[in-house]
Amino acid sequence: MTRNNQLIRYLRRNIPAFECVPGCHDCCGPVTASSEEMAWLPVKTGAEHATALAGLNCPHLGQTGCQVYAERPLICRVFGTTPRLACPRGKRPAAMISPQIEQQIERYFAATRQVLV
Repeated sequence: MTRNNQLIRYLRRNIPAFECVPGCHDCCGPVTASSEEMAWLPVKTGAEHATALAGLNCPHLGQTGCQVYAERPLICRVFGTTPRLACPRGKRPAAMISPQIEQQIERYFAATRQVLV
């Protein structure tokens, strides 16, 4: 396992979870991910990407929600866990993400090439 993969898994374990509003997909817009995260996602066609982008959605958003929830990118996991990416519906975990983990995620984003999912 690469160093980045280990870091991603560590960061994922330290991002607090919370219950979303059923049927809400406010965090499912166009997002970016690292090549390591992209490798864990199913490959989508150019047409699927174009359709999703035209609707300002993620290509992995299906009729019943996120189709890759277990492997969703870090940015999707952080949404709603920090005031800087607050859920517009007011949902949040009991305890927000720790500043140290948030800083590590920011450093990871800055240090890795991010591509449109």
